[in-house]
Amino acid sequence: MKIGIVNDQASAVDVLKKVVTSAGHEVIWIAHNGAKSIAKCSANVPDIVLMDLVMPVLDGSEATKAIMQKSPCPVLIVTASIENNSTKVFEAMGAGALDVATTPTLNASGEIEGGEALLSKISVIGKLQGRCRVREVEKPVPISRGVPPLLAIGSSTGGPSALAMLLGSLPASFPAAIAIAQHVDGHFSENLAQWLDSQAEIKVKLARNGDVMTPGVAVIAPGDRHMRMTFGGVVELTNGPGENLYVPSVDVLFDSLCCAGFPTSSVAVLLTGMGADGARGMLELRNSGWMTMAQDKESSVVWGMPGAAVKIGAAREVCAIKDMAGLLVRHFKNSSRS
Repeated sequence: MKIGIVNDQASAVDVLKKVVTSAGHEVIWIAHNGAKSIAKCSANVPDIVLMDLVMPVLDGSEATKAIMQKSPCPVLIVTASIENNSTKVFEAMGAGALDVATTPTLNASGEIEGGEALLSKISVIGKLQGRCRVREVEKPVPISRGVPPLLAIGSSTGGPSALAMLLGSLPASFPAAIAIAQHVDGHFSENLAQWLDSQAEIKVKLARNGDVMTPGVAVIAPGDRHMRMTFGGVVELTNGPGENLYVPSVDVLFDSLCCAGFPTSSVAVLLTGMGADGARGMLELRNSGWMTMAQDKESSVVWGMPGAAVKIGAAREVCAIKDMAGLLVRHFKNSSRS
């Protein structure tokens, strides 16, 4: 893969170069601040940009935003401390960064630590395109009495901001339970859940094994576990990745819903994201009678996941993120009346 490195620390650049070239990747350019990265990316678009956050002239989140507007390509945030830079990480992911990793370092013995974790994320991003496969739909099981309707959401690149807008527009009395699979680093999941909770009137929390889906409560899958729903609307967290590139996988969540006993008034949504995760699972849900909805191209940071769903006919509705909450509220209100 052709890689661009954006970091103002010479020592960090040297370590990053060693890590990526040791795996056979090519560093095609290096920028020491966000402003220079925009120009370099426009002149020579890489397969992936390794973007630092705290830099002079222009920080990583603003540089990511400009790159996604002018010469879009996968951006992986690589920062010395994910926890200490959580606000900037959210901003960068909202602007279009695909994921976040910790910057590899040299230990006292001169050995590189953290390189394998970074290479693993680079490998996943490199394989992310073209993962949409359609399979036969299994016969759904009967609806379980007492299980509320479900709003199931999948998102990736640009997802945090889209989720904040969508969840922040739902009323506290929202009648459906909500399950979210957002591609995010496992160390960052709790922060994401807390941040989304602060943006919304409904309750947002990190999913736990055995959670029972409740109306007006959103659970978000941990970044290092797949989330499934078992019969009766009970959360089951499993280890990954298996055959899925991302953990959590939207397809894993969607695949489990046909057999969980949710009412067919339930809704599956795909928001902005790179790749095709969730498109196949959404098609199965549509064929099972669910309402399915995809974010439109104009309001998506990357129209990969929702675009893949539209391409295979999995989405019944396509709409801007600003209009989605209103459509969902009306849908569930009409469904309860009927």
